[in-house]
Amino acid sequence: MDIELLEIRQHMGQYPPFDGLSDELLDAIAEQTEVRYFKAGSDILTLNQTLDELCFIRSGAVEVYRRQGELYNRLGEGDIFGHFSLLRNHKVRFPAKAIEDTLIYYISGAVFQRLCEEDDDFADFVELERPRLETVAEQQKKSNDMMVTRIRKLVTRYPVMVEATTSVQEAAKQVTEAQASAVLVINEGSDNPRYSFQDSEGKTWQMCGILTDSDFRTRIVAEGLSPQTAIGDVISERLITVQADASIYEAMLTMLRSNVHHLPVLYRQRPVGVVHLSDIIRYETHSGLYLVSNIFNQSNAQGLAKLAPDVRAAFVRMVQEGANSQMVGSALSTIGRSFTRRLLEMAEAELGPPPVPYCFMVNGSMARNEQSIVTDQDNALILSDDFNPEQHDDYFYALAKIVSDGLDACGYTYCKGDVMATNRQWRQPLKVWKHYFDDWMANPTPEKLLHSSIFFDLDSIYGEDHFVETLQDLIAETAPKSPLFLAAMARNALNRTPPLGFFRTFVMEKDGKHNNSINLKRRGTAPMVDLIRVHALACGSKAQNSFQRLNAISNTQLLATGVSDKLSYAFEFLCMSRIRHQMIDLQEEREPDNNIEPENVADSERHTLKDAFQVLSNAQKFLKFRYPVPVQRPGARR
Repeated sequence: MDIELLEIRQHMGQYPPFDGLSDELLDAIAEQTEVRYFKAGSDILTLNQTLDELCFIRSGAVEVYRRQGELYNRLGEGDIFGHFSLLRNHKVRFPAKAIEDTLIYYISGAVFQRLCEEDDDFADFVELERPRLETVAEQQKKSNDMMVTRIRKLVTRYPVMVEATTSVQEAAKQVTEAQASAVLVINEGSDNPRYSFQDSEGKTWQMCGILTDSDFRTRIVAEGLSPQTAIGDVISERLITVQADASIYEAMLTMLRSNVHHLPVLYRQRPVGVVHLSDIIRYETHSGLYLVSNIFNQSNAQGLAKLAPDVRAAFVRMVQEGANSQMVGSALSTIGRSFTRRLLEMAEAELGPPPVPYCFMVNGSMARNEQSIVTDQDNALILSDDFNPEQHDDYFYALAKIVSDGLDACGYTYCKGDVMATNRQWRQPLKVWKHYFDDWMANPTPEKLLHSSIFFDLDSIYGEDHFVETLQDLIAETAPKSPLFLAAMARNALNRTPPLGFFRTFVMEKDGKHNNSINLKRRGTAPMVDLIRVHALACGSKAQNSFQRLNAISNTQLLATGVSDKLSYAFEFLCMSRIRHQMIDLQEEREPDNNIEPENVADSERHTLKDAFQVLSNAQKFLKFRYPVPVQRPGARR
């Protein structure tokens, strides 16, 4: 495949619905694609013209109109149009005009038909006329089956390749500089078509072997060979490879059957990487279950703290595997709960049995099962009503401090707002907690609304679960009957708005450190959580997880049909954008945060991000109308 076709293939492969296609189908598209240029203001499609091709926007911007001339949609790089015509009578139903200088890739009708027949996800995308946001969210849910996860996902860099005439000393130097563990050996020519490929300049090469770290020791150093020995003289003729489309499971079986530890990965015949057996082992073992088991095997807080890098490795692995936000959030919350429970067990072993029953309560993202890799502590202690501060509080403060210090050492930083069980205010008997909750709902001042936003996401993590269940029952019974509280919570949820400006622009942060960026938590996931919580309180749901709350809301008449689904798709995409950004930070050895720079986001994701923010914006506009401030009764004092 020449460079121009490879560029078309790679570019289209970044955008839905092409990003999930097999290599074979992407090749078919690239080989039968024409490129056409349109000046700003020129027509691309006119009403009722015959259309036999799918249009893909390579660059520029396009407006699509209804038959009557009203604007139907604005599209940008990575979007497609014309598919409705191809699926019906090949007559243009939605005229299109370039609003900027625009390049269009035209994909033949024959290829379009083949894509619909051979790829269900592609067919769903173009046939169901689903919004991009919904389609992307659904595809993310489907992409986490490990049996079909392709080995190319484990390839993180191009392989080191040297000619057979290169000295072993020079080859070792290149391997060391690349921090690799193997080098592929190539020759000019194509004696073996199975391993022949062309480089970017069209030159033909043949892969003839591989030399690993182990080979350098056993075949060169141990044999006393000269550093100037040609590497082609010491390689094995036995070459085992795997195609990039193969599953990780297939690659692992290939290694085990052939008794090799390194596996060159090929796209067609071209080497694109080398996978080591340890890559697959890390992929398999850095799972939540493996890590949780390891947590409970630790005997002290120092051992737990040493597992912090494993948490990050597990997070990266889950995201690379294609897990959706609910899976990632649930796994990280489970891991965080496990650290907390193990620390509580250690604290009780050190301090002795508790003087009265208690429940260790978590709040915020851990209670919702929505933790990310960037998180702090939000916890509290609910104590038995037999609690006597003079007799018992020293014990529970010591217990809370052991847990809080241990969590901080494990990567769960202290809460800046001091919402931790070490704070006496949040270390109280059940009767005090019930008074707190009643008062917050009856007298919703700004401070009490803040407490409600934190503590009304609550779950038991250790001890007497029924203490937390009592509070959950209290909220579910009282909140729906408290219109003033719901109205106040609704207005409180509008304090953080999505960063939408005019067409095709974002409103950026201007806070110095993260200037010209968007905080995905503050401007996206957090206001969405707040909004969903208000509706959940109104319908008396006891669910804590935002997606489960949306399910409960959809069973009521609080929102119009389909709105809960839109919120779910938008929330999923915002969460995944934040998660992927944090994964990239970790891969590039930066401390992960919540801030993204739109210019560094792929165009396809940037478009869908705007869709998600728009859903949030529309939902916020509805919120204050759905929960109006109650009208004061006649005769009441003003």
